[in-house]
Amino acid sequence: MSDTQIKYFTIPNLITLLNLFSGSLAIFIAFESPDNLIVSAYLIGISAILDFLDGFTARLLGAYSEIGKQLDSLADLVSFGVAPTAILFQMMQEALKVKNVSPNLPLSDTLFLASVAIIVMFSALRLAKFNIDTTQTTSFKGLATPAVAMFIASLPIISELDPSELIFYYALDGIDDFMKAAFEIRTSLSFGFMLRFLGIPLIIFKNEYFFLPIILILSYLMICDLPMFSLKFKEYSWRNNKTKYIFLGTSLIFIILLQSLAIPLIIIAYIITSLITLLAGKAKAANLPIEIEEQNIKARNGNSNNILIIEKDLKTEFKLFE
Repeated sequence: MSDTQIKYFTIPNLITLLNLFSGSLAIFIAFESPDNLIVSAYLIGISAILDFLDGFTARLLGAYSEIGKQLDSLADLVSFGVAPTAILFQMMQEALKVKNVSPNLPLSDTLFLASVAIIVMFSALRLAKFNIDTTQTTSFKGLATPAVAMFIASLPIISELDPSELIFYYALDGIDDFMKAAFEIRTSLSFGFMLRFLGIPLIIFKNEYFFLPIILILSYLMICDLPMFSLKFKEYSWRNNKTKYIFLGTSLIFIILLQSLAIPLIIIAYIITSLITLLAGKAKAANLPIEIEEQNIKARNGNSNNILIIEKDLKTEFKLFE
């Protein structure tokens, strides 16, 4: 394809470029000062919204193109690979109490700081794999880079979280007061208990050993073959989108009650839900021969062709889990 045939500035491509712009700003601002990490986190959130919109717009307008596909991956590598790594680097630097990076740093500190680059490398592998994998159209294999980026971006916000601003916080305190007044007992949901519980992030985010497992686990999840259900809607019926509606509704409740604290919990719930869905599907697939035989027995009194039709339909239904 010659350069004159390439449409650079389609609406989806312009949205993708805005995603890249926002992600680039997140990197610059993060490296400018550790005090700017929350701003960088919000810019990554904006990039995630734009990443959704460019795909949505491309589907709506039928404006798919090869350059749009490649541009989207390059923008995602910056916004959801490099930008969250910049945040991790600054948080790791603060945890190590390293003011200036230099060749004179202890080897252990150098290795901890260098470990954050693993996120960028595995993000690149994830995006390259996605581009050539034709099976990831209606679902994903492994955790998508925007989800990884949002998990990391939530960390500096949570580290500055004021528990008293949470609706969940006051709800628990109200329950505690009611229990004391009605039954003259003090529950474990006391105000002081929740203050200590929600104060945990302030402590663990200052420890370099907290970040290393997160880096390794998220990196593995990006390239593993665990099927993750997609939140894209082809149509909006309850029957075909029940899992998506329940997950989105639950996520909304989490966000209202827990604000930024909900983000990593939602992503963990997303992984667990995908795993449960996979195991349930495999259990159904294991019973497939029995179901085919039962349906065939019922069909024997009718047209013999029905046997082949039933068997074909059941195999198609459980094809994903074979």
